[in-house]
Amino acid sequence: MNDIHNRIAASFHAQGLMATIGAKLALVAEGEVHITLPFSERLSQQNGYVHAGAITSIVDSACGYAALTKAPLECDVVTAEFKINFMRPALGEHFLAIGRVQNAGKLLTVCTGEVRAFSGTGAAHKVIALMQATIANVRP
Repeated sequence: MNDIHNRIAASFHAQGLMATIGAKLALVAEGEVHITLPFSERLSQQNGYVHAGAITSIVDSACGYAALTKAPLECDVVTAEFKINFMRPALGEHFLAIGRVQNAGKLLTVCTGEVRAFSGTGAAHKVIALMQATIANVRP
C-alpha cells in the first residue's frame, strides 16, 4: 500500500460512524476516493429507502478523503459546507460514493461527489445523488 492509501485508511478506520453504518473504503487514488455501503434495513427510512443521512454521510466522507489526498501532511480536513441533490430514492443492494477533487487550494478544496445504487451483481447502476462540497484543511 502507498502512503496516500495508508493515510486515508488510518483516518477512515478511526471514524466510528463509518463502522456503525457498515461503510467500507473501496478505492484511494490521488484526488479520488470511493466508499461502499451495503443496503441495511437499519439504515432505512419509513418508505424502505436508505435514509438520506446515511447516503449523505458516505459521500461527504468520500469528498473529505479525496481532499485529504491533496492536503499537506501536517493537515487534517473537515467539511466546511456541502450541497446535495437527491435525484431518485436510495434503492439497491449496495451503494458506491465517489468523491473527486476539482480544485485543491492552500486552505480550501472543492470536491464533487456522486452516489450510485447497484441492484444485483451486474455493473448497471443508477446515480441517486450528487454533492458539491468545500473541504477545509485544518491543523490538528
